[in-house]
Amino acid sequence: MTAASLKEKPVRDLARLAKQHGVAGWHSMRKDQLIRALVRKARSRRPVTDATPSVNRAVVPPTAAAGAANRRTVAAGGPGVVAGRPRPVEESARSPQETVVSQRVREARERLARVKNLATPPESGRGTRNVRDRMVAMVRGPHWIHVFWEVAPRSIARAQAALGQEWHGARPVLRLLELENSLRGSPSERVIRTIAVHGGLKNWFIDIREPVRCRVEIGYLATTGRFHSLARSNAVSMPAGTQSDTLDSHWGDIASDCEKIYAMSGGYSPENNSTELQELFEERLRRPMGPPVARRSVQQDEDGELRTSDFQLEVDAEMIVYGATQPGSYVTLQGEPVKVQADGTFRVRVDLPNKRQVLPIIASTSDGVERQTVVLAVERNTKSMEPLGRDAGEF
Repeated sequence: MTAASLKEKPVRDLARLAKQHGVAGWHSMRKDQLIRALVRKARSRRPVTDATPSVNRAVVPPTAAAGAANRRTVAAGGPGVVAGRPRPVEESARSPQETVVSQRVREARERLARVKNLATPPESGRGTRNVRDRMVAMVRGPHWIHVFWEVAPRSIARAQAALGQEWHGARPVLRLLELENSLRGSPSERVIRTIAVHGGLKNWFIDIREPVRCRVEIGYLATTGRFHSLARSNAVSMPAGTQSDTLDSHWGDIASDCEKIYAMSGGYSPENNSTELQELFEERLRRPMGPPVARRSVQQDEDGELRTSDFQLEVDAEMIVYGATQPGSYVTLQGEPVKVQADGTFRVRVDLPNKRQVLPIIASTSDGVERQTVVLAVERNTKSMEPLGRDAGEF
């Protein structure tokens, strides 16, 4: 085994020889490194003599002996076999220090691989169904988004192949994208935050302090700035900050408010057109989401005559008027006094009849010297539509 003869072999054959001869770290070596390692390994071995007795035996140089041993190994039927008998890999040529270092390097690489691997197992209750790439974003209050994702192992392999040499420096991240319109993938999507994640996870809470319309995507970000996306979520709109800020970590805690959370997460939005959100809610809550499916709307009595339904719907409305003025001021609404709090704020509920109203709100200072008037005009227009009955086959 000489350097000249090894240069004629492809890298794949050199790697196979290095593995057979116990070269440490062969899987990360280039061709020239493999050649030097194989030559050093051949020189460190003792000359291997032929098993067949011979009267005149020539002394074989160490390099040639290693080559002859390799030829006998191939002829005998595979690696680690000499003259038809298994031969263990020699560990005496490797020092204890080299063995410990190699083991630590191998453990470090395995640990880094686990951290980078975003593949997730199937969710409980889904049986042996293959994992497919999906990502769901749910609004959990005015300042929190709960993101859940599933990524198939084959998608990680595709990402590694697509990034090529950039894969080694790439890191798994979540990207928060602000949307200015409903077009998916449009130039109006702007990255407003990048969050580093790691393998073994499948959900994340993202804090948002401004009311924005956004979506989240997961993938790998290379050191050059190139991003390979694995999955993208549905678009969500953050509610106003006056709504209650609840943070629930268990699905059972949101069962009572699931319809509200589903709606805030874009479940009923025609722009979303995302089935992942509905699938996730139905899997976890074990019931269908959305309006009930009609079974039979036309009812008949025993004589076959159509009978009217007792189904009724009544709607009423009221309005809350609130504001703030100087503490100690006197405030009236339509001539009626309104209670003003110590900090100058006031809040009053007002009936909202089915007509147009003009509501004057007057605030005066405690001494009556100054006065400010605000006129609030509102209109309610309620229409009762004709009842509609449909059979299940129409859906």
